[in-house]
Amino acid sequence: MIFMWINLGIDIVIAVLLIFVFVLLTFFTNRGMKKHETLPKGYIWFYVLDVLYLIGAIGFILWMFGFDYQTAWNDIWTSIQGGFLAKVGALIGTAATIMVTMLIVRITSILTRRAGDKAKLNKKRVLTILKVTQSIVKYVVEIVALLVILSFWGVNVMPALAGLGILGIIIGMGTQSLIKDFISGFFIIFEHHFDVGDIVEINGFKGEVIDVGLKSTKIKNWKQDIMIFANGTIENTINYTLSPSIAIIDFGIAYKEDIQKTMDILKEDLPRYKEIFPEIIEDPVCVGVIALADSSVNLRVICKTETEKHYAVERFIRQGIKELLDKNNIEIPFPQVTVHKAEE
Repeated sequence: MIFMWINLGIDIVIAVLLIFVFVLLTFFTNRGMKKHETLPKGYIWFYVLDVLYLIGAIGFILWMFGFDYQTAWNDIWTSIQGGFLAKVGALIGTAATIMVTMLIVRITSILTRRAGDKAKLNKKRVLTILKVTQSIVKYVVEIVALLVILSFWGVNVMPALAGLGILGIIIGMGTQSLIKDFISGFFIIFEHHFDVGDIVEINGFKGEVIDVGLKSTKIKNWKQDIMIFANGTIENTINYTLSPSIAIIDFGIAYKEDIQKTMDILKEDLPRYKEIFPEIIEDPVCVGVIALADSSVNLRVICKTETEKHYAVERFIRQGIKELLDKNNIEIPFPQVTVHKAEE
């Protein structure tokens, strides 16, 4: 009896010492790390040693207190073998289903990409439809694969399908906005409202369409901000890609200047911009006086360009007009106010 208590005391002391050494090793490792902003070279081995020591210490303490590792390992191995042999068919079927699913999704992706590359007419529309088709195929294949895997593991999928049907009706009644998004997305795509790559303005947000799905549409503006619209919320849409853009340059000259002379000078100079900008479809023209302002006579120059290519054209022509007017001594007046003093 005394020897039993002595042995128990020794085991407890050894266990405490092992735990103390682990705490001490962890303390010095963390203390050394605090002196460095990044992990020093070789310090990773201290953490590995710390973990290995902890595992060894726990195993040694369990052995001291009579834990039978051989019996435990035999029980675990027997359970693994029995479970594996019983489910080997389900495991093989699951692995095969996952591989086939990944293969179908991959083949669909390759085919849609090649079809998009070969498309010449209405390429943006073809890409939009292909993206939606790929998305639908992916979801359908994954749902079917899930049902097949469940059947391999003994789940009766027929009641599950019936339950999903009832659940779908209940969810559909509570998710009318989601259904509205899908219906709106369907008509957006197949009525050709806009395609990927088009420049549009939706609900006041203008940018390039980067993705069109059945549920949502993504627009990226010139600041690289991405706005995601639920298709059911899209009401007011302007598609700028359907027609060329118009560059508009307004400027003013002083009242004392000869308007016809100014227009003649512009008529001679403006055609040169078409050689500078290939995206200009028609020569820039001065359409004439558009306003008699407080301090100036305002004229307008317009120019038809490719879709959304008019911004740079406007900036360059505006600068050229300023230089042309300065060269011909045509005044661009500052805002001014004439004050008349009443006679006494």
